[in-house]
Amino acid sequence: MAHLLVIGASRGIGLETVRAALAAGHRVRAFARSASRIDLPGPNLERFPGDALNGCDIGAALDGIDAVVQALGVPVRDLIGPVRLFSEATGILVPAMEKTGVRRLIAVTGFGAGDSRDVIGPLQRLPFRLVFGRAYDDKDAQEIRIRRSRLDWTLVRPGVLTGGAATGCYRVLDDPASWRNGLIARADVAHFLVAQVADAGRIGKAVVLIDRALPL
Repeated sequence: MAHLLVIGASRGIGLETVRAALAAGHRVRAFARSASRIDLPGPNLERFPGDALNGCDIGAALDGIDAVVQALGVPVRDLIGPVRLFSEATGILVPAMEKTGVRRLIAVTGFGAGDSRDVIGPLQRLPFRLVFGRAYDDKDAQEIRIRRSRLDWTLVRPGVLTGGAATGCYRVLDDPASWRNGLIARADVAHFLVAQVADAGRIGKAVVLIDRALPL
């Protein structure tokens, strides 16, 4: 079993990843500013309060770690202004991982980041840009920084996130020709992320995750 660092562990996909990793038997270091409030049981959970934009916090959190899941998010209220969290946090994390020798990085971005932007359907394109444009411009920069690294990375681009339990019936779209937007439960995204810790088959690749497809 691996010793896994989850960055952005207090909510959303990050919290679901902590839950899934513990269920799979991994040791988990849950990193977030509000990590002390994570209400999950188990001796394999270490709550690690820290700031993803603080190099000292990130460096300390990487000690003894086998793999990193980066699952950052920003509140909806922050989407109306400039968004820099994804690129700036990645600009701290990547060199810290390279320095400490932690090679495996599984980073959550989203459908519409990087080259998946080209396949956003015409009905979705305008509202997507109006609501999420600033965040996804920053996710583009995040992905570029990861791609240029020496790490064993995988970029994970989920579609529109939903709540609820994991279904295990989601689709992993590896081929760019198959990429399209869809719905997927956060718990299913977490299931996929944890599976990648021990799976080298998608190192150096970007995948889209969906359950049900949305209209183009």
